[in-house]
Amino acid sequence: MSNLRRYYYPGDTCFITCVTYNRTPILIECHELLETAIRRTNERINFEIIANIIMPDHFHVIINNREGELSNIMQRIKMSFAALYRQQAGIIRGRIWQNRFWDHIIRNQEDLNRHIDYIHYNPVKHRLTNSPFDWQYSSIHEYAKEKVYQPDWGRVETLGNEDFGE
Repeated sequence: MSNLRRYYYPGDTCFITCVTYNRTPILIECHELLETAIRRTNERINFEIIANIIMPDHFHVIINNREGELSNIMQRIKMSFAALYRQQAGIIRGRIWQNRFWDHIIRNQEDLNRHIDYIHYNPVKHRLTNSPFDWQYSSIHEYAKEKVYQPDWGRVETLGNEDFGE
C-alpha cells in the first residue's frame, strides 16, 4: 500500500468524503451515531463544520481545520462511529469504513460555494429525493434559514445545466 501524504495547515478548509465498507447503507439508520462521533471529535479537536450531509453509504463534510491534522480528525470520527455502531449492532469486529477518505482543499470562495452546493444537491444527484430540502440529514436547512438558497433551488424540475462541485 502506498504511503499517502496529506499536507494541511491550521485554518485550511477541506471538502471530505467518507464511504462505508462495500458501500453498505448504514448511515441513515445510524445518523445519530455519526453525529455523536463528529461532536465528540469536535470536543477534542477544534474544527468548524461549514456544510455536511449524511447519505446512506457515505457522508460529505466541509471542515475548517482550526488545529490539528485533518487525518487525525477523520480517523477519530471514523473510529468513534465504528465503536458506537458495533456496540449498537452487537458485533465485535468487522470493517465499517473504506480505507482512507477523499479530500480536497478549498482554494477560494467560488470553490467553497461550489462544494457547498454539491453537498446540498447530493440527495437529488443520487435520486433519493426531488428536492434537496426534502433530505433531512443535511445542513441545507441551516442555509435555508439564512436565505442562502431560493425555495426551489436544486429541484429536479427546475434544473438547467447547473454543475455542482467538481
